[in-house]
Amino acid sequence: MLYIYIKTPNALVQKIHFDLDTQELPQNILWIDLLHPSSAEIAFIADKFELEFPSKEEREEIELSAKYWEDNLSITINAHFLIKDLDKNKDNENSIKLYTQIVTFVTAKNILFTIRYSEFHTFEEIQARILASPKNFEDGFDIIDKMFEVRVEKDADLLEWIDKEARRLRTSVLEKKDEYNYDAMLKDISSLQELNMRIRDSLFDKRRAMTSLLKSDKIDKDVKQNLTIVLKDLNSLVEFSVSELNILDNIQTILASQVNIEQNKIIKLFTVATVTMMPPTLIGTIYGMNFKFIPELEFHYAYPIVLGVMIVSIILPVIFFKKKGWL
Repeated sequence: MLYIYIKTPNALVQKIHFDLDTQELPQNILWIDLLHPSSAEIAFIADKFELEFPSKEEREEIELSAKYWEDNLSITINAHFLIKDLDKNKDNENSIKLYTQIVTFVTAKNILFTIRYSEFHTFEEIQARILASPKNFEDGFDIIDKMFEVRVEKDADLLEWIDKEARRLRTSVLEKKDEYNYDAMLKDISSLQELNMRIRDSLFDKRRAMTSLLKSDKIDKDVKQNLTIVLKDLNSLVEFSVSELNILDNIQTILASQVNIEQNKIIKLFTVATVTMMPPTLIGTIYGMNFKFIPELEFHYAYPIVLGVMIVSIILPVIFFKKKGWL
């Protein structure tokens, strides 16, 4: 699908759902958005504007030269955008899953071209801003500037959600509970770590693109100034993300310590039980020996006395361990 945004004579912006077979390209194009484009649509736009769009393999390469390149006429950026998916877990609480999609930005002749194969709330928000405030968007560079600004804000919201979940997890780990669901807690910590790393990688990717854009002589002073501000915000988010990873590692360490403490309690309980049962076991073993001459066997009250001694031998260690605070 092709969506074309054009500047009208009255300084407004009009959105057109373009059809290759029935329409001609309009004048004063501001932005061409290729959503799930066919090969014919990509070839048509490339031919009309004398552009060369990157292939699927080129878009997915990790080298810096594949992320950003510039020539005399155009700038091409392949940026990672995150898609957020909300799921319901067994406790009916929201959990976030993130998927990475590559979006290609090409600027040429002051027109922005975007190629994407997924829906993004960022694009919907930018489209609404363009139609509501067309004076703020004079060319394609103004759009890509706002695109990165909105995307960084979305990433900040995700990091705030991770921070809130991390605080909740830390509270759960530190609370005194009769039972700990360690498997679920470790799964939550691992999930938050994975989300955080995905966001951090996305921030790194945007930072590389924005740093390269700032070096370009094709963008004007106002766009550079705004990109510089957004880049500072992005750098602070990267630092926050690193700090959040350290917090999650700390929670994992605390949880591991809790597991060790619980295991030590169990081992201590079994140790106390074993030590407590040793005296009566010893007494029972002595009088269970098959010797012919054991004087106590002839004593009339030997059985109740031995039972009493065995009970006392159990009670005394229990009292001792309680005074020591082991029970």
